[in-house]
Amino acid sequence: MEDEDDPVVEEIPVFLSKNLQDSLYLFQYPTKTELPNHDDSVIVNCCVKPIAQEVKVDFGLDIESTHFDRFKGEQFAVAADGKNTFGAVPPKGQERPTYKRGIMDKQAFTSSRSLTDVAKYIVGIYTDREFHLSPLTSIVQMRPALSHFDKEDKRKKAEQKAQTEDTDDDEVLQQVTVKFARGNAKNSGKEQRVGTYDGFVQRIADEPWCEAYWHSRGTPTAELERQKLFATSHQGSQALALGPGDYLRKLLPYDEHVQPVVTATAATAAAQVLPVYNKAMLKSMPLLEQLTVLLRDARMLSFSDVIGILTEHVDPHVPADKVLALLPQVGILLHGNWVPRSEVVFPEKMLSHANGVPAEQMIRARDYILFRFSRTPYLFRTQVMAATQLPPAETLDVLRTVARVNTTKRWELLLPPDKDFEQKYPELVGRQEYHWTASEQHYNEMDWARETKRVRKRSTRKSESQSLSTSMPPPAKNPLATGSVDA
Repeated sequence: MEDEDDPVVEEIPVFLSKNLQDSLYLFQYPTKTELPNHDDSVIVNCCVKPIAQEVKVDFGLDIESTHFDRFKGEQFAVAADGKNTFGAVPPKGQERPTYKRGIMDKQAFTSSRSLTDVAKYIVGIYTDREFHLSPLTSIVQMRPALSHFDKEDKRKKAEQKAQTEDTDDDEVLQQVTVKFARGNAKNSGKEQRVGTYDGFVQRIADEPWCEAYWHSRGTPTAELERQKLFATSHQGSQALALGPGDYLRKLLPYDEHVQPVVTATAATAAAQVLPVYNKAMLKSMPLLEQLTVLLRDARMLSFSDVIGILTEHVDPHVPADKVLALLPQVGILLHGNWVPRSEVVFPEKMLSHANGVPAEQMIRARDYILFRFSRTPYLFRTQVMAATQLPPAETLDVLRTVARVNTTKRWELLLPPDKDFEQKYPELVGRQEYHWTASEQHYNEMDWARETKRVRKRSTRKSESQSLSTSMPPPAKNPLATGSVDA
């Protein structure tokens, strides 16, 4: 706003009208082109379902037009009702005929909701250098309803069933299985269908149609409803009269509490979920927390990448020596690159998404993987599963926090080694090596336990074979002599 190179050309006031916020529908006709216009169409009937937000409109057809096939229209009417209904009065309580005039003189359009959430869509009117916005209730798509074909198929099936019942006079014995349910079976069945998709569809079908009046464009009633799209009060909105700084803080409320993303699974129902931060929130954090978020989200970064991200998006004057002093508190140096500590990746009380493995076991497994990558460039998932005793899904999740699968089906680190950093900072490399050496015995014991299980299985088989050999007589040394004796 204050930049002289980009001056303000014109200011247009914007007003919000809520007069039709509960009854404003937007109709779309996806099967129609932009050429035909429904403003001059004749509406025969109009019905709505307020709860299900469904609309049904019958558009009249010009049967006197040269482009209308009267013979085909009469065929459709007879096929739908099974007889010529011109001038016929249906008995009381029976279904009304589809086409009263004995010819297909109307076309029905029924709606389907294209969007379930229309909160971010509005209808606007620009007039007299003012914008008037109105929120929508629903956006529906109107498509042709070929109900006359459905009636024809239903009538034919009913006639075939009646003919079959007339020809089969003999009774056919059938085995019947009777089951008894406790309580009121009728009510229990309804309760089971309440939360299902079939129950939802049934509730929509059971809602009766409410007949409505269609007011064509240009009528006084339609013009009165159109005037409700304009805001009655022209008092400026405070939200639209904010300064540039306040408006930016409204868009990026970094002082607000972070909204966690909850995973709808039983295993993570009570688990702690990692928050999601935007750039504005990152700028308001201390440097240590910034490094924690960067390493956790990127999984593996070189020192140059860490400095580049901080200077470009957070603080252009961040000191590199300070970053280097804080990195070992939240990260681990692995072949010259930095990875987040396992406690950062798997916080306390967090459960895995697949089998609900606690965070302590996931941390131990990831520490083992980091140690093995410090000694070898490749790992196999079966090797990690055998050493950590994790399920396959959890083993895959832990490996993905630091590695990826290459073309040879082996797991390797996300980044190649950074030899320049290791040569520039040998003290950090030596300090990390001391840590690996101190924990080497523990991780070797895990591998030894895995190998011991294999040896034990082999020794068991060997002992079984030995016991069998001792119980059986030793084989003969000369097979020819044994054969001659059997003969």
